[in-house]
Amino acid sequence: MIQKPGPAFALALASISLIGPLAVHLFMPVIPAVKAALGISDALAQLTFSIALFVMAFATLVYGSLSDRYGRRPLLLSGLCLFLVGSAVSALADSVATLVFGRLIQAIGAGCGITLVRAIAQDVYGRNLVKAIAYLTMAYTIGPMIAPIAGGILIDMFGWRSVFIFALAAGALITLNAYWAVFESRPPVPESSRKSRQSVLRDYAALFRHLTFTAFVLQSGFCTASFLVTATAASTLLKEMLHRPSTEFGFYFLAFPFGFLSGNFITSRIGTRIANETMVFAGSLLVLATVMTQSFVQLSGTITPLTLFVPGFFISMAQGISLPYAQAGAMAINPKLAGTAAGIGVFMQNFAGAAFAQLYGLLANGTVLPLAETTAITGLLGLIVGVTPFYLVRRRRLA
Repeated sequence: MIQKPGPAFALALASISLIGPLAVHLFMPVIPAVKAALGISDALAQLTFSIALFVMAFATLVYGSLSDRYGRRPLLLSGLCLFLVGSAVSALADSVATLVFGRLIQAIGAGCGITLVRAIAQDVYGRNLVKAIAYLTMAYTIGPMIAPIAGGILIDMFGWRSVFIFALAAGALITLNAYWAVFESRPPVPESSRKSRQSVLRDYAALFRHLTFTAFVLQSGFCTASFLVTATAASTLLKEMLHRPSTEFGFYFLAFPFGFLSGNFITSRIGTRIANETMVFAGSLLVLATVMTQSFVQLSGTITPLTLFVPGFFISMAQGISLPYAQAGAMAINPKLAGTAAGIGVFMQNFAGAAFAQLYGLLANGTVLPLAETTAITGLLGLIVGVTPFYLVRRRRLA
């Protein structure tokens, strides 16, 4: 029988959701500092960031599957311990190879965060699940608001290694809280009842056979990629082109989470009155319009902190508008596979974000042109897949 969750349990879940931002957003202002300290190229510096997203993308799929078989708590505590090990290795790194290895371990651990928090909430809260996830999402959003500011202050005061020491300390507190407050919400499944690998692959194939599902999850990925490319490029350009301190990045970065919260607010007011495909299409249009406007202004020679970060507000707003509808639309394709669909959606966000963030790193040359090129690709691809469900629904209605 599952225990009754109390305030300490809810607080522990909320704190666990911050593990992702500690691995991703806390590191954003570190990128130019690592590049200078280790004497590496833009591509290698970007790899120290994107490696976390690549690994977290795949870890998201693995944690969900393994927790169904072996229980939530062992996987959760194992992931949190790996996060601590990775943070310690990164803090002690004296070469880019060691730093990348530490970030890889850190990311494997961080992958447990949002995936298992949602799974545990689903096990425990039942009819109150929607409200629980809403509160957990609010807690998760706090991470991207605070982490870059904390990272920038730490870098300017104590150097880039202090960021990983901070992650280690915060992660240790979160791990201890989880150990004491989070109980097992889903006991291990008997061997005879476990799904085979073939059946899991069949579930994936069943979902991807639907063009609408594929379009929804790809749109989430390309929209997230536009956000991450803009955010990481702004970090480097603010430091190297405009010669501003790392602390300043943290405060300007607030435009991104505030944009996301604004988009979520719009979504909460609209609810189900407008179809999923319409809202996804609208978000895709807003992303493309924003990146095209940003590119025109910056390539015309107007490069200021505002031209780097204000577009991020609207890109994040578009993400806040379209992401809930894309997720809901993807999970509605086959309600029996809603969990698998949600996992694929999170995977696509992390994977596409990592791929295009690394592409920007390969193209980066100290100017705004690579930012314009990369976001033009993500914006156009996002619009193509974003209009697909809208077109398919309209065609079915006219048939």
